Amino acid sequence: MIKNYIKIAWRNLKRNKAYAMINITGLSLSMACGLLIFTLVSYHFSFDDFHPGRDRIYRIVTEIHNENISHTPGVPPPFAKAFRRDFTFADKTARAVTFGNELISIPSSPDNKKFVEESGVACVEPDFFDIFNFPLVQGDKKTALSAAQSALVTEHIAKKYFGTVNAIGKVIRVDNKTDFTITGILQDIPLNTDRKSEIYVSDLSMKDLSEQVANDNAWGDISSETHCFIRLKPGIGPATVEAAFDGMKKKYYANRPGSQKALVFKLQPLSDVHFNPDYNGYADKKYLWALALIGVFLIVTACVNFINLATAQAINRSREVGIRKVLGSLRSQLFWQFIVETALITLFALVVAFGLAQLGLPFINSLFKTELTLHLLGNQLLLLCMLLVFLFVVFLSGSYPGLVLSGFQPVLALKGKLSQKNLGGFSLRRLLVVAQFAISQILIIGTIVIASQMHYSKTSDLGFRKDGIVLLPVPISDSAGRTRMETLRNRLASVSGVENVSFCSQAPASDANNKMDITFGNRPKPELWSVNIKCSDQDYLKVFNLKLAAGRNLSRSDTLREFLVNETFVKKLNLSSPEEVINKTATINGKKALIVGVVRDFYNYSFRDEVDPVALFSSYPQYQQCAIQCSLLHAKPALASFEKIWNETYPEYVYSFQFLDQAIARFYELDDIMLQLI
Repeated sequence: MIKNYIKIAWRNLKRNKAYAMINITGLSLSMACGLLIFTLVSYHFSFDDFHPGRDRIYRIVTEIHNENISHTPGVPPPFAKAFRRDFTFADKTARAVTFGNELISIPSSPDNKKFVEESGVACVEPDFFDIFNFPLVQGDKKTALSAAQSALVTEHIAKKYFGTVNAIGKVIRVDNKTDFTITGILQDIPLNTDRKSEIYVSDLSMKDLSEQVANDNAWGDISSETHCFIRLKPGIGPATVEAAFDGMKKKYYANRPGSQKALVFKLQPLSDVHFNPDYNGYADKKYLWALALIGVFLIVTACVNFINLATAQAINRSREVGIRKVLGSLRSQLFWQFIVETALITLFALVVAFGLAQLGLPFINSLFKTELTLHLLGNQLLLLCMLLVFLFVVFLSGSYPGLVLSGFQPVLALKGKLSQKNLGGFSLRRLLVVAQFAISQILIIGTIVIASQMHYSKTSDLGFRKDGIVLLPVPISDSAGRTRMETLRNRLASVSGVENVSFCSQAPASDANNKMDITFGNRPKPELWSVNIKCSDQDYLKVFNLKLAAGRNLSRSDTLREFLVNETFVKKLNLSSPEEVINKTATINGKKALIVGVVRDFYNYSFRDEVDPVALFSSYPQYQQCAIQCSLLHAKPALASFEKIWNETYPEYVYSFQFLDQAIARFYELDDIMLQLI
């Protein structure tokens, strides 16, 4: 019987080639998009699912409760040690601090090879590799990071630096300051994890990398790159641990009552890390579900097309159905005949869809910077998805036309007196067309909304100049490096097209922000909110076109002597005007200085975030960037001059640059991707 169904179905498709091709084309395009979306969504939902006991792994994060609630994935530097010392909730606790874009050099190489690692260097405690399943192919994880100046690198890094995976005993130098000896080789880090670092160094070397993070009393310093991971003991719930944090705050913030109220430490499940935008999660679940819904919409729309075409051409098959019924065919047999025809079309479409998905995959990988693959062999999830899509399309597309066609009255069919009225379901077809147009309009409206948001983000005033600003990295300097910085400034300022040059820790809007405790004037207690600090020189306002609301600019200085604050800072103090803070003192992170000016508010994150209280002050050892205001008409020759000057000033470092507007565009990268996908 089935063989007969297939034979007849094949004959009908050959007879109605145009009908078959239209349906195969529509179904294959929609299913190809569905397969790509499924591959992307399933990839993101697989993040960090390979760690044993992952349901007991948590990251401790911080909520800052002021007038509004802000979030950071970081904790104070001493938190992990204090948690391990004070509580027994976890069987493993590890601090992990990531230093991004670190310069790595190979002192043993003849030409002193240098590399800039975008994924950075992670300084971790040994328990980190008990919590996370990043196995070693060489070395012993129990002892590999037990000594200071020891390091683990991945196989990829070992080959990149030394041309071999056998790099045990080799030496790497971090930021031209500290040498680390490789004591173990890690398997390459899987793609589906948020822990991207490929170089791990011992936490015992923290002081060499950052004295500030190494300070066990730095409870007022919270950086988004200082993480604490724990693996709870079986039977211990997160609520139990979070309840104990109040006692911890009373102990370590006894002299900071404001911080006791403002800081709330919470446990974030590992399964939430990749998705939670409050804590810098990459893939917000609402975007993924929106993508999945778009995939369903596309397939449903193609099925509606199929149903409408099948019922529209039903009259052409009325005599065939009449003859079959006269010869004794049952309605169920006719129904399954049409289901087999649909299945044959769907099977062809699925094969074509798989080929189209393979062609479209490089675009998806380029868009999302991933390395997704579509391999049927060994990918049970993909096979199951394709089977479910096949069955879904066959029965959704084939059931209704099968019921309509198999329900013809033989007499009317043979006499050729059937009309659309006799077919029934005319209202349903209209409803399907309306649904089809509604889905299309939803996607079009969604595209218009996202496009409008993107236009707003790219054209609205951020409160500072973002066009024509080139950012060059500057090595963190000691006193001897001050001369080189001034040399760099003077040489850059002489380049044609350069209007102003400033050294700073970061641009006004950046994802690298530090928040500190603040005590204003002679008030006895710190404020209930934290201030976002940015180190800048006297030319910062000119380069970024920041406007003063009161007071004056910072004086030329190498060290912290004065503060500039923003209008939000004044509002947080409940003062009526900016002038009221001028010539008052502020103590930030234990450093006291005079407030000499108030700048107009500017966005220090993206448009999605509230404007933070900000304090600007001079401190050249913390300058990490050189910001150059440059005429776009002279950009190309100027960039060539920048590289030459920079390489002559810092020959032991690797040159790189970025435009500020491109850096800010990364805040809206996922929105831009969604726009292109829709």
